[in-house]
Amino acid sequence: MDEKKLLGAQFEANRAHLRAVAYRMLGSRAEAEDAVQEAWLRLSRSDAAAVENLSGWLTTVVARVCLDMLRARKARREDPAQDDIVETAASDHDLEREALLADSIGMALLIVLKRLAPAERVAFVLHDMFDLPFEEIGPIVGRSPVATRQLASRARRRVQGAPHSPDDDLVRQRHVAKAFLVASRDGNFDALLAVLDPEVVFQADRTAVQMGGPATIRGAAAVAQTFKGRARAARVAVVDGAAGLAVVLQGRLRILLALTIADGRIVAIDAIADPEHIQRLDVVIPTD
Repeated sequence: MDEKKLLGAQFEANRAHLRAVAYRMLGSRAEAEDAVQEAWLRLSRSDAAAVENLSGWLTTVVARVCLDMLRARKARREDPAQDDIVETAASDHDLEREALLADSIGMALLIVLKRLAPAERVAFVLHDMFDLPFEEIGPIVGRSPVATRQLASRARRRVQGAPHSPDDDLVRQRHVAKAFLVASRDGNFDALLAVLDPEVVFQADRTAVQMGGPATIRGAAAVAQTFKGRARAARVAVVDGAAGLAVVLQGRLRILLALTIADGRIVAIDAIADPEHIQRLDVVIPTD
């Protein structure tokens, strides 16, 4: 068997798993097939011989493709049509396979998953449904492991029917973000400590580090000291459905601070400055 046929056979051995991952994220059989096909195209263009864990590599690629598709869908304010979800569970094409897949997920769960922010959905699906560690999921969603854990936890609460609506959660998050921003601008160290979890972790991407910032800061005191008297150009924003801060300089969005908030305190801050990464995120900067 030549190398190309061998690679194709290895991919086919993973196809069912990849389709299941994509379907749970996208809720659309057609889009899931598109994501899997894109993974094959990327594999065929890559140096497959250098990939140690092909299944893990393909899962990561499919997850990234799905995340981009979810963000594009959200930017267009689109959702997969209800008919598409129903058709997935009742298709004439390979009915048994589709019925088993739909049964394993549950129509109610698919509908709930549709309401999650893209990063939440990916973190929840990969961790809770496919048991991937947060250290592997973090790079996919562009967050630290701590922040990724909170994304999955927030998604889990919504899936399990937590009493508060996503809008209520966002209002509370924005209050915390505003308090952090005001305390930072005022140089109020104690007020910063009040909104930071004692074990808060700040993590910056490579571009942010190149702009002169630290790569990682751990602990409330260290983070508070770093932000004391800063954030003059920052504004409260919504980043992938959660509260954050946007640094706008000369009319351009330069840095995003994605905040992960739990129990009224910030547990993680992810500084994102890579322009391509920022472009993929769903960012809303309110005018008020």
